[in-house]
Amino acid sequence: MSNYKKLYDEKIVKSLKDEFKYSSVMQVPKLEKIVINIGCGDGSHDHKFIDAALKDLETITGQKAVITKARKSIAGFKIREGQAIGVKVTLRGEKMYDFMEKLIRVSLPRVRDFRGVSKTAFDGKGNYTLGIKEQLIFPEIEYDNVVKVRGMDIVFVTTAKSNEEAFALLKAFGMPFKN
Repeated sequence: MSNYKKLYDEKIVKSLKDEFKYSSVMQVPKLEKIVINIGCGDGSHDHKFIDAALKDLETITGQKAVITKARKSIAGFKIREGQAIGVKVTLRGEKMYDFMEKLIRVSLPRVRDFRGVSKTAFDGKGNYTLGIKEQLIFPEIEYDNVVKVRGMDIVFVTTAKSNEEAFALLKAFGMPFKN
């Protein structure tokens, strides 16, 4: 069992239950999934960018990634319906906790001039989105093998009903929020 899963089961559930005065353990918010998305606008013209992003994402997460396709044509962006425009992966269970631990303990501290993550990136329904400017902060990525430095969106989907509950949950996991 992952360290973060054990931390959640043994400490976080109890502290959140006391803090928000829940009557049942089932009311305590939990992490449902983590979705990681890399957009490759230039991948619509050259497939090697999509393949590189796919390989990077699979290396980082240890899980097979999926190519995302455009839902409709947009002339301004030179995109046609069905064209590959990015890659994403959805982590649940053990891999989700392992990835979160690696992100908080190893990768985020490697960001240059890191002062914490934004407190305002909650969506009102208990989900949190974190943007990362480059994939090089992950220790698995070797700089020499990178085709193009690109960012990614990491979405933490929780069962929390409000931003306050989701904030308390992520704070308990050790997410380094700005003061």
